[in-house]
Amino acid sequence: MKTLLLIDGSSYLYRAFHAIQNLRNSAGEPTNALYGVVNMLRRLQREVQADYSACVFDAKGKTFRDDWYPEYKANRPPMPDDLRCQIEPVHAAVQALGFNLLMIDGVEADDVIGTLAQQAWQAGIKTLVSTGDKDMAQLVNEHVTLVNTMTDETLDIDGVLQKFGVPPERIIDYLTLIGDTVDNVPGVPKVGPKTAVKWLAEYQSLDNIIAHADKIGGVVGQNLRDTLEWLPMGRKLVTIKCDVALPVGPADLTWRPRDDATLIDLFTRYEFKTWLRELKSAATVQAAPTAQPEQSGFAFDAPEAVRHYETVLTEAQLNSWLDKIRAAELTCIDTETNSLDPMQAQIVGISLSVSPHEGAYIPVAHRSPGVVPQLGLSLVLDALRPWLEDAHYKKLGQNLKYDQHVLANHGISLRGVAHDTLLQSYVLESHKTHNMDDLAARHLGVKTITFEEICGKGAKQIGFDEVDLDTATRYSAEDADITLQLHQALYPQLDDKLRHIYEQVEMPVREVLFKIERQGVLIDVQKLQQQSHELGQAILALEAKAHEAAGQPFNLGSPKQIGEILFEKLQLPVVKKTPKGAPSTDEDVLEKLAEDYPLPKLILQHRSLSKLKSTYTDKLPLMVNSRTGRVHTNYAQAVAVTGRLASNDPNLQNIPVRTAEGRRIREAFIAAPGHHLISADYSQIELRIMAHLSGDDNLLAAFARGEDIHRATAAEVFGLTPIEVTSEQRRYAKAINFGLIYGMSAFGLAAQLEIERSAAQMYIDRYFARYPGVKAYMDRTRETAKQQGYVETVFGRRLWLPEIHSSQAMRRQGAERAAINAPMQGTAADLIKLAMISVQDWIERDQLATRIIMQVHDELVLEVPDAELDQVRMRLPELMAGVAELKVPLVADAGIGQSWEEAH
Repeated sequence: MKTLLLIDGSSYLYRAFHAIQNLRNSAGEPTNALYGVVNMLRRLQREVQADYSACVFDAKGKTFRDDWYPEYKANRPPMPDDLRCQIEPVHAAVQALGFNLLMIDGVEADDVIGTLAQQAWQAGIKTLVSTGDKDMAQLVNEHVTLVNTMTDETLDIDGVLQKFGVPPERIIDYLTLIGDTVDNVPGVPKVGPKTAVKWLAEYQSLDNIIAHADKIGGVVGQNLRDTLEWLPMGRKLVTIKCDVALPVGPADLTWRPRDDATLIDLFTRYEFKTWLRELKSAATVQAAPTAQPEQSGFAFDAPEAVRHYETVLTEAQLNSWLDKIRAAELTCIDTETNSLDPMQAQIVGISLSVSPHEGAYIPVAHRSPGVVPQLGLSLVLDALRPWLEDAHYKKLGQNLKYDQHVLANHGISLRGVAHDTLLQSYVLESHKTHNMDDLAARHLGVKTITFEEICGKGAKQIGFDEVDLDTATRYSAEDADITLQLHQALYPQLDDKLRHIYEQVEMPVREVLFKIERQGVLIDVQKLQQQSHELGQAILALEAKAHEAAGQPFNLGSPKQIGEILFEKLQLPVVKKTPKGAPSTDEDVLEKLAEDYPLPKLILQHRSLSKLKSTYTDKLPLMVNSRTGRVHTNYAQAVAVTGRLASNDPNLQNIPVRTAEGRRIREAFIAAPGHHLISADYSQIELRIMAHLSGDDNLLAAFARGEDIHRATAAEVFGLTPIEVTSEQRRYAKAINFGLIYGMSAFGLAAQLEIERSAAQMYIDRYFARYPGVKAYMDRTRETAKQQGYVETVFGRRLWLPEIHSSQAMRRQGAERAAINAPMQGTAADLIKLAMISVQDWIERDQLATRIIMQVHDELVLEVPDAELDQVRMRLPELMAGVAELKVPLVADAGIGQSWEEAH
């Protein structure tokens, strides 16, 4: 049976526009809708074998539904200018890709699609409708299926029933009852999907519901009776007409020839570089010979070219691949393991790729039933070791720091790491996801095999060593192949600034982080156990006090019980509510109530100590590596959009330092015998960066004179000499300095300082009057962010702001605040990374036994042999201060101690 592919172009146009925020070319032209629609169409061409196709859009002007009901779609805002200007290139791209373009005056796209699907059914042609519109579910039958490429959802008859709770033939009744707010079609007030499904299950049809309206009780029953006169019109409006007059039929919709010249023009103008490169090399790709599956390999047809994936099971095959990787300019390597813990993981297999659509998987430890003999781990590693440890052979991977740990677990020092696609993606688009599956979909238009698809998830998940070899090869060799293709797609997109960040910051610091993670940090387990016991006693005492204050026992870990005690029994004022309408008991609420009432303060103290105990004093001793006797955190490079590192398992960045109990935990991080810890951090780094970025004369002068910047600010704001400034005035100035860095408003400053809003605004106005360069910088930065969608650090790191054009004021204002702060946070992140690289280079160059063991915020912690203590204490602050020349001097302070707390 032949297939007709119908695309709901209007649905995808709007969804792409709103789903992809602020994508523009270098000329500032919006490209998000165009990119989203073309990406969807290309995917359909790869995945759907159709004989006929059409992409259907709504035509301009009114339709017959407007004549029936003048309020139809009346609530829709006018099309945004950034979308309107993309209509023409979208239509051009649709036709250039080979799709027929349909727009019928006076008829909506839904009705065109419905009519063509009906005609195709009558002609014995099955139809696939690509849409994100729920109304289309009414078209589904044994010959018509829906597919949503944005969610990978396919709806046949059973799929419609599972999703909506009613079969396709009842969708019209269902929509009539619930209404359609998008099209301004009212339903029965207060009747949502659950009620509609319930009524249709009981009465079978809308007509039968109407007939029994007098038997339906409650408010919704009365609403139904009040709406009876409207329902026939509502049903008429939501019903897709399948008999409109069309100038074409399904048989007229054969594929058009692809217009490469137009596509090249479009992809060039709108800067879709990956697609442009693919298009220009298409002739070569299409000419690639078809490979036949081999007995020892795994091969299948890729969407655009032949893939050949080989399972390496013999020494001859292994030697053949050794020859390939030695001759290759760049080789992608990936390991499959039995654990996600990089310090514990053991190799199950290794995959390699040296050219697109080609890869090999070398299994060494699979134990699936009936598995064929594999090469031994020792034999494989001995054969690969010279290549792995030779820096002249360039290696590529996706998050190679993990694979580097895995190989180190087997005694291999990986050298020659030239590229990492995780970091390329992070530098290019830090605000997006960077896992390989998402990158492949976004940049290659390829749906990759996911780990869960082959191993399952939850309690039924199997280990990779239990996966059969054919499946393991298909998955693992694809990882290496796709990573190589991603490098070819991502690396050319890095301009000079971004390439500098990638090559001079992210890649070198990746190696430093590997060494820090590998080194680990020593902890005093007995001290932590003692602290845990003491915290437990303190928690019990707080619980008893809380019960006494409440007048009864209750569970301090239960938000529901806390709410009942605070707001029902004690009648405390409700500060805010949850989305479900219940009084909130979150931290902000409790802090507000704690200003006036004792019980919320006790609950906050209980929460704080309980978190310390469960997260650190109880957990850290369990995280000591049995082989090294140390705790090894993981530093994630590609998480924070500002460039900052994230620490996890354990999270060293969240250990609280403002409470005595939190600082005591740092006491348990200790130096090895014969060593001390040195902690060094930048002084007032973000304020110094603000001075550099703003170029404000008064701020620059204060730093140049080495003044206490908060005292200097207080002197400026209050019109005093620095010596006359009181501690309270300095506190106010500190709040203003840091508050403005984070885009704080007068309202926020007033709340923090507990003063009137008018007074807070007066202080801000005085600040800007004394530091006009700061005000100019903020205004300039907001405007730059709006124009280009991103801001930059001093070093050129690009910090994207997807919400800067949001229609929601709070999101937009949040993005504007982030625009001011991001360059400072991002520059601080760049500086500490440059410091890590500089310090590590010095350690290795001078062959010191000192080791960097932690990086937390703007702080480096080193474990230093006593013999090197004086040398490191003198040199470390100099190195950190010397990594960049700003308009103000960088200053780093260092402390020494037997523990982290003592050194800090």
